[in-house]
Amino acid sequence: METLIIERPSENVALVRLNRPNKRNAMNGTMLDEIARTMSQLSEDPDVRCIVIAGNGKCFTAGIDINYLKDLFETHQGADPARSGIIARPNIKAMQEKISSLEKCSKPVIVAVHGLCIGAGVDFITAADIRYCTTDTIISVREINIGMAADIGTLQRLHKVVGNQSWARDLMFSGRDVKAAEATSHGLFSKCFESKEKVLEEALKLANEIASKSPVAIVGIKKNLIYSRDHSVEEGLEFILNWNSFALQTEDTVQAIFSAMQNTKAVFPKL
Repeated sequence: METLIIERPSENVALVRLNRPNKRNAMNGTMLDEIARTMSQLSEDPDVRCIVIAGNGKCFTAGIDINYLKDLFETHQGADPARSGIIARPNIKAMQEKISSLEKCSKPVIVAVHGLCIGAGVDFITAADIRYCTTDTIISVREINIGMAADIGTLQRLHKVVGNQSWARDLMFSGRDVKAAEATSHGLFSKCFESKEKVLEEALKLANEIASKSPVAIVGIKKNLIYSRDHSVEEGLEFILNWNSFALQTEDTVQAIFSAMQNTKAVFPKL
């Protein structure tokens, strides 16, 4: 990998580090490609049950690499507006899919954010399942400041993550910097820690706890949460009804109940 470092800090947990520290982990085409490929591989890896994503260097990510955007726009120069739009559309679609790879991954994804997380960084973390941050974290939906609407996930996910349309629109319309305390109080982050080391430690601790649970149940929870977010309660209940009609036949359920009765730790097989 050119822009990511993949580690296995424990048996069933993968740690993915954004690794362009000299560029503040700005996301270029290579990083987006590697993120999507890594999420797909880890999603299918039976030895991985939870994923943590962190950033190397002074911050989590400064968002999209401006040089990458510049190169994309330069390929459209000289074309009329209709042709430019036709050329741009698949490029934007590809970026959307790469950011959405966190959400599409069957395993829970935890992001451990420190320092700056701006622009596409917000698109990125809202596609994760769980978000932790440090007290020095600053987020910003910066796209408005370069004359564009965020187009790879923030507008679709942020207000659903925080459950507050007013606050989400405040960030999107203003592009202002938001400190960790405010972002945490509105539910963007579930926990805030004093240092980069501590937030990663706690994220890995949670990942290990999640990895100890039934992988069948974990996959089912993630799929049903995402489905229910975008559907009615009635449709969500029908989806979990159909899901558990087969999922409850797993031996994991029997093992978990037996272990609880015996006050022992259940050990679940790979998917």
